[in-house]
Amino acid sequence: MADAADSGAVKPRRAQEYEYEEEEDEDRPWKFDDISSMAHSELERHREARHYARVAAYEMPRLAQLAKPFVPPTKSQPLRFRYTTYMGEQHPAQSKVVLEFAPLDLPLEPIQRSKLIKLVGPRYNPDKKIVKMSSEMFPNPAQNKRYLSDIFDRLLIEARDSTDTYEDVPFDFRHHKAKPMKPKLPKEWVEIARKKANERELKANADQAQQPQTLM
Repeated sequence: MADAADSGAVKPRRAQEYEYEEEEDEDRPWKFDDISSMAHSELERHREARHYARVAAYEMPRLAQLAKPFVPPTKSQPLRFRYTTYMGEQHPAQSKVVLEFAPLDLPLEPIQRSKLIKLVGPRYNPDKKIVKMSSEMFPNPAQNKRYLSDIFDRLLIEARDSTDTYEDVPFDFRHHKAKPMKPKLPKEWVEIARKKANERELKANADQAQQPQTLM
């Protein structure tokens, strides 16, 4: 009985045998006994999606413990820097930094503020009254932020220079294309149009029901 049991038992295989089989599987020709490379890529995509789903379900709720109440910027913080992240993936635009500020929030006189708007040129949005500048010429976001800060300081120095106030230079907002505004109809008009559409549909259904049905 012991011999029979020993003959039927499965002996554990060594790790070297598994490695040897894996090396053989890589070199052996495909005999239609496995899925294609596209199918493997699809499975890998599903594994990645399920991984991030687990992260969103079990790990991201813990971030609520680190949440802080929003504090609006004060008058001494007129600059707003915006960064772009791709969650650890390499992307050409990951070092881009965008700087936004409103000339009305700066401690400038009206003549200096007008000169600043003329200096920034097409970077000023007359509708939102915001100046927007961006930089991605350096590989590090901190370098781009420092570069934008230096440009902002130079703009302030130039705007406060009273030797030439640019009063003879007119504003040029041709770069800005205003978006067409959608007309807002009164709610009463919308309700009337909806009722008329329902009446036409009911009338069409009634006329179709009154038509005699021909026998085939």
